Amino acid sequence: MDQAGQAGAATRHFTLPPGSCDTHCHVFGPPDRFPYAPARAYEPTDTPKETLAALHARLGVDRAVIVQASAHGTDNRAMLDALAWRPDAYRGVAVIDNAITDAELEAMAAAGVCGIRFNFVRSLGLWPEPDVFSRSVARAASLGWHVVLHVKDDDILTLHENFAALPVPFVIDHMGRVDPAAGVEQPAFRALLDLLRRDGAWVKLSGAERMVPSPYDGALPYARALVAARPDRILWGTDYPHPNLKAKVDERDLVDLIPAYVADAETRRCMLVDNPARLYGFPAA
Repeated sequence: MDQAGQAGAATRHFTLPPGSCDTHCHVFGPPDRFPYAPARAYEPTDTPKETLAALHARLGVDRAVIVQASAHGTDNRAMLDALAWRPDAYRGVAVIDNAITDAELEAMAAAGVCGIRFNFVRSLGLWPEPDVFSRSVARAASLGWHVVLHVKDDDILTLHENFAALPVPFVIDHMGRVDPAAGVEQPAFRALLDLLRRDGAWVKLSGAERMVPSPYDGALPYARALVAARPDRILWGTDYPHPNLKAKVDERDLVDLIPAYVADAETRRCMLVDNPARLYGFPAA
């Protein structure tokens, strides 16, 4: 290959297939319309729906799942506003408490919400109250929703049996945020693989930028093991705008990780298009 060819190859990026879905992203603000929670554990970067849409246009993402982040607490209005803006392309995951009414939940379902998120992250001071968790799971079941579990490292072991017994489908964020230095044989990751092999479990291949520095190669063994375990239950997401993360991230680099995660095109399409369509109710691409 001549020098011009080498330069072209160096700048070539992975092209997402039509219908690809970013299953984990957030909107924040604008705070004059959608204020942040007073007791938030971090200061988010203002990321209104227009900013998110511009990123997805640049990356070639056609669909997205907007996940309520803890900085907005249980005030889901920013997420719901984004869903109303692009109802065919967006789905949502809410954060709720016991104060929400059944009518409000039904309105969320009509707007495109299809799940409830729980944060089990001690470092952020987040852990759901048992009564809120159990009642919310029951309400998710009545609506045909799933639950999303943000859990970190060894807490996968602590909560393994609780998660395995859930009566609804469940999605674990960010490859379980396991310790990247401990290897794929570490107990927390083995527990994650065990959960993924059970009916109803899903795992997002997201959060590589939280595990290791760029270019994120240290995340590859974990992603590949998850793909090998259940290619029909893996999802992909950017986690944009990477809340509470100090390192600068180019989301194009996260897209370019995908062929390193998943070697064959059929499985990549499964992860990016078909699996999200099944879980979130998007029409066939």
